[in-house]
Amino acid sequence: MRGRCEVCASRRRAACDATHIGMRTVGPGNYVPSVSDDQLLISARNLVKRYGEFTAVKGVDLSINRGQAFGFLGPNGAGKSTTMRMIGCVSEPSDGELTVLGHDARTQGAAIRARLGVVPQEDTLDTEITVYENLVIYARYFGIPYKTARARATELLEFVRLSDRADVKVEDLSGGMKRRLTIARALVNEPDVIMLDEPTTGLDPQARHLVWERLFRLKQQGITIILTTHYMDEAEQLCDRLVIMDGGVIASEGSPRELIDRHVTREVVELRFNGKHTDELDDVADKLVGISADVETLPDRILLYTDTADVAVAEVHDRRIEPSSVLERRATLEDVFLRLTGRSLIE
Repeated sequence: MRGRCEVCASRRRAACDATHIGMRTVGPGNYVPSVSDDQLLISARNLVKRYGEFTAVKGVDLSINRGQAFGFLGPNGAGKSTTMRMIGCVSEPSDGELTVLGHDARTQGAAIRARLGVVPQEDTLDTEITVYENLVIYARYFGIPYKTARARATELLEFVRLSDRADVKVEDLSGGMKRRLTIARALVNEPDVIMLDEPTTGLDPQARHLVWERLFRLKQQGITIILTTHYMDEAEQLCDRLVIMDGGVIASEGSPRELIDRHVTREVVELRFNGKHTDELDDVADKLVGISADVETLPDRILLYTDTADVAVAEVHDRRIEPSSVLERRATLEDVFLRLTGRSLIE
């Protein structure tokens, strides 16, 4: 886009790197956040969703403030996607109260959806037209004037680093490029909240990190981010607060650091014993009792949960227990997740 940015008038718009995406115009050259900084954007009280006799969400309470990055973690069938669908006003709650952007989710769904940006789990781009045309056409669905839609498409392509692909058909893009285009499309209506369902599933590490960096930029601009993910490192990187759901209820809520401090120790020691079977590992685990706060036996290794990994490892050797390999690491959100939801596969 030519000319100067209306916000930082001292620089060309192209050099601005779309820093002001998500800010709404309230007068010539004046941009302000569309929602005040201290506003509670989403409030759920005793939220329930039933499908016949099956209850997918069982009395969830949530509070999400403007500018937060809020995550839903949980195994398959935990109720996280169902909760997201209710917040996005594409599934009506069966019971409880749900307010989104100051509106009742039951009666004012259209007003809420107009202010949301949605990135579905599967990309739903039109693959037979160009990258640029995808954004312009989608903008027109919101009644955005054609001239504004074109300018906004150019701005968003700069933001997701796809300007050089503007005239390329979507079918020729890589998976990471398609994901970034889907995020750009979700921003075309300048939403107050962007909702992402597993935003980086299937992407290579470089593409994942670029998506993370773009989402972090959005959070800096005051856009509220709500996401589901199965990547624990993604949740730790992006989320200010998150909930871990299991069986339709919230098992725990807090910042990543708070959850780790609450449910596991500071460090974890992984001991491997090549050639030993599960029964033999159980015998070894019995000899490790007292070294750490907790001992967990897995089919291929033993975990020691401790605040001082080096001291725990020294004690292991003092007891004449010689593992084939030892790994000392910090406790992670994945340890919390598995502690709260179990290690059994849920289909």
